[in-house]
Amino acid sequence: MNNYEIKQTTVRLRERGQITIPQAVRDKWAVEANNPDVLNLIEIGDALFLSPKKVLLPQLSKQFSALMDEEGVSLANLLEGLAEERKAIYQEQYGSPA
Repeated sequence: MNNYEIKQTTVRLRERGQITIPQAVRDKWAVEANNPDVLNLIEIGDALFLSPKKVLLPQLSKQFSALMDEEGVSLANLLEGLAEERKAIYQEQYGSPA
């Protein structure tokens, strides 16, 4: 069984529904004001929980770019291949264009 440390921090809910996450918590979870992260707000009964939710698109983009570099595929090659695939799918579904 995991032993999780439970900490409590008091925050104030402002007029427009905003809260300020204390600096120590932002540092621990690497939440940056200039590059805002998305957080999950989980409601369980009378309790609210915030948890970090990492956006996957930048990470997937880096992995995709690295894979393209490894395979020697340029963006132009990728787009050309995409056009060919679309054409093949169109011909498969509708027959040859007139």
